[in-house]
Amino acid sequence: MDKKRFGLFPWMLVLFLMTAVSAPVFAAGHPFQASLTPDIAIHSRTARIEGLALSIWGENPQKALSLGLVNGSTGDSAGFSWGFLLNYADSYRGVHWAMVNFTKGNFLGWQHGFLNYTDQNLKGVQTGFVNYAGRVKGLQLGFVNYAEKADTGVQLGLLNLLPQNSWFREFPDALAPGMVLVNWRF
Repeated sequence: MDKKRFGLFPWMLVLFLMTAVSAPVFAAGHPFQASLTPDIAIHSRTARIEGLALSIWGENPQKALSLGLVNGSTGDSAGFSWGFLLNYADSYRGVHWAMVNFTKGNFLGWQHGFLNYTDQNLKGVQTGFVNYAGRVKGLQLGFVNYAEKADTGVQLGLLNLLPQNSWFREFPDALAPGMVLVNWRF
């Protein structure tokens, strides 16, 4: 056997074994996405991304690091979305950093931006100028904080609104429907 061919054989075997072992992992999702819009992208908007997504405007179900102007996450997604303008999601676990962060379902993690909005359940932290959540279990830190309800939550800011509370009737477990500087419910 020629020495050059024999030297290539172990590397080809290693490459084959790595491909065979990792194929089921990549079958679940694509490791990379690049998109100008959701319809002008390497993969379709329904393809699951499990790795890195770079976008002007991207939208996929994902478990990824997403960097772009507008990052959209469909279905139950997770990761770190760092959008210059907007992050939006159906339901998300992880970190959203953008001027505007919008989740129409549940959010678990940290939303940071000028406006943070979680329509249903927020478990974690919102830091921004205006924070809104349907139900909070965690912390809202901003200029204006609003939560329809709270399981256990603290609001720190200039205006803190928690309509579920009554005026000092449940003190010290709950403060008031509206307070300056701090409001809570435990």
